[in-house]
Amino acid sequence: MEQIPLLLDGFASALTPYNLLFVLIGAVLGTAVGVLPGLGSSMAVALLLPITFALDPTAAFIMFAGVYFGGLFGDSTAGILLNTPGQSSAIASTFEGHRMARNGRAAVALATAAIGAFIGGLISTTIVVFFSPVLVTMATEFGPAEYFALAVFAFLAISSVVSESVLRGIGALLLGVALALVGIDGPSGTERYSFGIPNLFDGIDIVVVTVGLLALGEVLHAASRIHRDPSSITLPTGGIARIGKQDFRKALPAWLRGSAFGAPFGMIPAGGAEVPTFLAYGTEKRLADRRQDPEFGKSGSIKGLAAPEAAANATAGTALGTLLALGLPTSATAAILLAAFQQYGMQPGPLLFQRSGELVWTLLASLFIGLVVLLLLNMLLAPVWARLLFIPQHYLYAGITVLAMLGVYATSSSYVDLYLLVGLGVLGFLMRRFGMPLAPLMIGVILGPLAETELRRALAVSEGDPSILVSSPITIGVYIVLVGIVVVSVVQHLRHAREDRRQQAA
Repeated sequence: MEQIPLLLDGFASALTPYNLLFVLIGAVLGTAVGVLPGLGSSMAVALLLPITFALDPTAAFIMFAGVYFGGLFGDSTAGILLNTPGQSSAIASTFEGHRMARNGRAAVALATAAIGAFIGGLISTTIVVFFSPVLVTMATEFGPAEYFALAVFAFLAISSVVSESVLRGIGALLLGVALALVGIDGPSGTERYSFGIPNLFDGIDIVVVTVGLLALGEVLHAASRIHRDPSSITLPTGGIARIGKQDFRKALPAWLRGSAFGAPFGMIPAGGAEVPTFLAYGTEKRLADRRQDPEFGKSGSIKGLAAPEAAANATAGTALGTLLALGLPTSATAAILLAAFQQYGMQPGPLLFQRSGELVWTLLASLFIGLVVLLLLNMLLAPVWARLLFIPQHYLYAGITVLAMLGVYATSSSYVDLYLLVGLGVLGFLMRRFGMPLAPLMIGVILGPLAETELRRALAVSEGDPSILVSSPITIGVYIVLVGIVVVSVVQHLRHAREDRRQQAA
């Protein structure tokens, strides 16, 4: 176990007052930027990248450790409180987290997210330290057919699990895939579904889709019911973010399940943390149906928040390990960090541990330190963020609308994106009104381009032979598990429908 002495040397370098100061600065700045709706962890790293150029490499990357996980901690805060996640990886956390916030448990929800992010990050960083050679070998086994199988798995598993109706789930998924097809087709350079509008040639930005469907859709839905349901938000009580023993026991298995989903996905470019967070959420939904949990989907389930939050940070931790060991960025944030390494004349990969071993192990040690700092910081700040819900409802939703418009316009300076935002907000309102789930649409938008690209690559390699899609043990195993999940889900839906008919007849 030669990693232990190297890690201890890294702690000796990181635990100096000078370096601890940069961990704290990075954690505060990363959390602050991550909390702002529409920005998120990748934007936090991008915005703070120029600040580090005046620092020596060790201090710079120690600060990045704080920024990296700080942005992830902050991503879910706006989603839980305002239903506007800072990044797409926090979307799954908003479904139950926002319900908890609306029912007076905002501080508990934020504390649950903070502990989940800590556990997921801790587990994944430990895996990176001790098992990165094995995980890197596993990552190299994935080709285009395996990536396509993962995308199909996410499509159908989410559509069949999180929706009360399989047909509605698949319908929402097809809407998401249709939105993902807008823009220039990469391999052929052909314009698709852009109606000749130059601003749509690059497709519809995920920020526009997320803010429009979740934030503006929620605003319109709340406005339509503000007189029918004037007390739809219960103000949080208590000033200290605490999780009781009973809630902790409920959340602990979900945190561990979420971490198990997230850690492997950080090593493969299969859509970042979105896939494991939605799969973790879908698993908790299926378990809740089996237990007949009255909180899930209604007042807010702590398990439905804990699992995706742990999955997101577990993915981020192993994504950083893949970047260091292979030089392969598997997320947007990791890609920005790759640019930071290159700015200092270093190329992540197997030789990085030999040429800059002291810096790498100091960075890994600072990740552990940053997680502890962020846990304490966010547990203390949770009641402060929860007080946002004391703002009167009409002012709160008006502020969300303004922030959504400003955030979208600031990212692109395009009026077309504002029109799209309004259109997607109306779509989100209609989907809520008619009981269509949002999760399949979001997963379709996020993974649609990946599925299309990998399918075309696989068919190009095989010269059009579709058997390549089921030619490896990994793909066969993925499809077998998928068929099992879909069959079980359909049986459960039919059973629930039969029980509902019996109750109505009675």
